[in-house]
Amino acid sequence: PAPPAFPPLPGRPGGLGHWVGLSHPAAQTLPMAFDLADLSADARDFLTERHLATLTTARPDGSPHVTPVGFSYDVEARIARVITWSASRKAIHAADMAEAGRRAVLCQVDGARWMSLEGTVRLVSDADGIAPGVRGYAARYREPKDRDDRVVIEIDVDRIIGSGRLR
Repeated sequence: PAPPAFPPLPGRPGGLGHWVGLSHPAAQTLPMAFDLADLSADARDFLTERHLATLTTARPDGSPHVTPVGFSYDVEARIARVITWSASRKAIHAADMAEAGRRAVLCQVDGARWMSLEGTVRLVSDADGIAPGVRGYAARYREPKDRDDRVVIEIDVDRIIGSGRLR
């Protein structure tokens, strides 16, 4: 059998289940779901610091398509936004996934700190819908170049998991 993901504590059998809820320092970094209504200051800061992320969408055959992106997150609306252009593979996949009610994931990593934001995805192409994505990107990274074919991938975030350091 494969060794447990975490070493066993003295006198206890190994395995992840024995770490959950323990005060051992390693247990503080286990991935757990965040309370979306009560993100910590550290989590909020992490979502505004200048980091890139990966966006995972699904190809028509169901295999994952993972691409690096910049994104913004609206804490109150619980919407993550990725600006892109309409002919990009990620935009095409997002449109297909939206029709099927499928989910996408954004994952941001900085050393031992990480968060994944999950939810249903949609593609926004109207000017009023694109504007929050452009504003969010500009606030987090820089003012994006103007594009006539700009679209925004929106994820209605209903689950965030991440490192315990961000709690």
